[in-house]
Amino acid sequence: MEIVTEGITLASLREMAGKKFGDMVKAVVDVERGIMAVDGELHADEEGLLLENGSKQASLWGINIYPDVAGDDWLEFDSLINLRPSQGNRSRGVDDPQIREKIKGIVSRLVRR
Repeated sequence: MEIVTEGITLASLREMAGKKFGDMVKAVVDVERGIMAVDGELHADEEGLLLENGSKQASLWGINIYPDVAGDDWLEFDSLINLRPSQGNRSRGVDDPQIREKIKGIVSRLVRR
């Protein structure tokens, strides 16, 4: 498990996917700090790592990255850590379109294709 602050290659994500889930890598994105944690067994593990390193829980969103999928479908907004009725997010997805766009921008900046 690692925190990505400067960037990661698509090849690295493919390698991580192959070792754990086959075709995807779990990630948690900090929408305030513009960083993400990758390669955890659970989104909660990555969330914990980011919290230990100064992130705020309200800024953390779980996603799945599919390195071999083209277009917008390479990101899946699905994680138990996203269930936050107190923040208005009542699903495992990311209900707010502005937050989804912010996540897409951060991941696109950090992942070198």
